[in-house]
Amino acid sequence: MTDGLCSKLVLRANKGEFELYTCPIILNEFEEKLRTQFSLTKAEIKEALTLIKEISLTVNPIESNVEVKGVCRDKDDDMVLTCALTAKVDFLVTGDRDLLIIGVYQGINIISPRAFELLFDSD
Repeated sequence: MTDGLCSKLVLRANKGEFELYTCPIILNEFEEKLRTQFSLTKAEIKEALTLIKEISLTVNPIESNVEVKGVCRDKDDDMVLTCALTAKVDFLVTGDRDLLIIGVYQGINIISPRAFELLFDSD
């Protein structure tokens, strides 16, 4: 794992400093980003996915009665919001500009990884 900001947040989640939730659509997007934006081998991608799955709680929005439609330009982002609502989180941490521009959705603060890390730095 690299020493970047998101890696630090993963380490915080692994230490139990906050609960990390994910869902199938987020895992698929994560895998896609690792494959297309980073020079990782298939083994490294598998290792990263395994780590996230081990330290996170996975919710399946399809099995919930929560549904978000038409809030975001990208229907996958609507599914991310559905995942956040299903998990009943306080924060949705993302680098996705289409989600960040929303700011707050049904009580969920949508913030960047940097803003989330600053919450810990203020302790």
